[in-house]
Amino acid sequence: MKSQRQLLSLALALLVCQSSFAWQAPAGASIGVIPNQERAFTHTNKKDPDLLDAPYFPRQNWFKRHFAEPMPSVEMRGVSKFDDFIVDGKLELSLRSYLQLVLANNVDIDIQRLNVEITRNSITRAYAPFDPFFTGSFTSTRTKTQSTSQLEGANTLNQLVQPMNFAFTQTLDSGLQYTAGFNANKTSTNNSFNFFNPALNAQMSGSFVMPLLRNRGREINRLPITIARSRLKVSDENFRNTLLTLMSNAENAYWDLLGGRETLRVQEKALELSAEALKRSKKELELGAISPLDIYQPEANYASSEIQVLQARYRLQQFEDSLRRQMGADLDPKYRTMPIVLTETPLPPSDDKEMDREAIVTKALRLRPDLRANIERIGQDDLILKQSSNALRPDLGLRGSYTSTGRGGDFFSRNGSDIVVTRGGFPDALDQVFGFNFPIYQFGLTLRLPIRDRAAAANYADAVLTKRQDVLSRRSLEQNIRQQVLNAVSQVESSKASVKLAAVARDLAQKQLDAEQKKYDLGTSVIFFVLDAQTRLVNAEAQLVNTTIQYRRNQINLLRVSGDLLDDRGIQVQ
Repeated sequence: MKSQRQLLSLALALLVCQSSFAWQAPAGASIGVIPNQERAFTHTNKKDPDLLDAPYFPRQNWFKRHFAEPMPSVEMRGVSKFDDFIVDGKLELSLRSYLQLVLANNVDIDIQRLNVEITRNSITRAYAPFDPFFTGSFTSTRTKTQSTSQLEGANTLNQLVQPMNFAFTQTLDSGLQYTAGFNANKTSTNNSFNFFNPALNAQMSGSFVMPLLRNRGREINRLPITIARSRLKVSDENFRNTLLTLMSNAENAYWDLLGGRETLRVQEKALELSAEALKRSKKELELGAISPLDIYQPEANYASSEIQVLQARYRLQQFEDSLRRQMGADLDPKYRTMPIVLTETPLPPSDDKEMDREAIVTKALRLRPDLRANIERIGQDDLILKQSSNALRPDLGLRGSYTSTGRGGDFFSRNGSDIVVTRGGFPDALDQVFGFNFPIYQFGLTLRLPIRDRAAAANYADAVLTKRQDVLSRRSLEQNIRQQVLNAVSQVESSKASVKLAAVARDLAQKQLDAEQKKYDLGTSVIFFVLDAQTRLVNAEAQLVNTTIQYRRNQINLLRVSGDLLDDRGIQVQ
């Protein structure tokens, strides 16, 4: 009997001590951030970087977190890295340095990164069912009632009842839920028939509930955590996919500004040619070499060129404002109006090698973040199917409890007409509790059998259909990716050929202008043909600029749809 008491005491002690151990999941893959960027939340668990810091009671940081945690302030940080690229009071940007500024200061990228952090927090939330908690209560009740019988022991029954309860409860990842508790109760009364007054009762108990069918096992109970980690991977891939689009838009803004400056240069050159032609026509008019009616065409060409220059300047300003927005320069007055120098040149492509279309498609199917996210969602569907299948099972649980009781207080005994008082107290009750002389054992089974569970059946059917949808979506997405890559390759090849043809057309237009100018100088042609040749040259140079910039845009689009843009630009997401 003594050995049984020792074993029961040891079992209860182990249940209580269970709270001192932190239940941790193995470290999983964590979504990274763009280099040189700080994570939004730094107080993470050292063993698992995906978990937030949730301290245990009664550690010092627990009190700080729950009673002295300051209200977080959200402050907008200033822009950074601009000073590294200032030369002679101007912002000198190559494509690489511009992309560094975009990564460091673009607000849209920061917003998308925070979405990943919000998803990361759901992993910590998934551990909540396994968090232990402690409950305690104390009540003091004074009751005065009129007696209706002599057996109540007093004319006016006066009672004081003071119960106190403590309990510690935790659910383990195996599904076992255990409770360790202690109860104490003090009752004082003026009832003369009571043997103990005040009466002190104490109980120490331990109980458990173990699921045998539904929610049985570590794997099924850890499914919410596994699903949360899978959703974090999906969020990571979605972030990469969004980052591909954002970086593509940012790089297009760079080439748009460069193309706008080249267009302005072409229009300014056209204005110079129109000015020279008008000046020469005016001199010829003064000398009487041409009719007064012939001056209108040079004047009209000059006015049209002025309008084209003005429009090109306004478009250039819009492109520059867009570029400043992409890299955050509009957020700081210091850089808001600082001149920008772009060091890249929209040179015509010199690579005549034909691209391997199937190789690019294969790379896209391997690198595209949206396809990888879809594949991860299919894995999630399998986990949700396990959850739904578990919900279809009957709920059968094994429960058991053990309680040890004790009583203490002042004992009143009668010896004839004499009343003998034996003094006692709460230690007497505790001595009986830990002596295990008055135990209560209980074991049982609880069955909740769904005779007809339509909700669980519908949830399982939805899970099956969702997986089918995701599998079909993967097939459709693979087809779309292939089509997007093939179209992008065709656009690159087409724009490459267009650049070559535009360069040839520009050279021919220059030769035609030179020929018409010589004819006009020799008096065998009229000013109309010279002006027409100038217009064709301006249009040919503008077309060359447009096709070159479009080639750059098509290259960016090909890198985006193939999923290779970040790697090609040296951008790493860890």
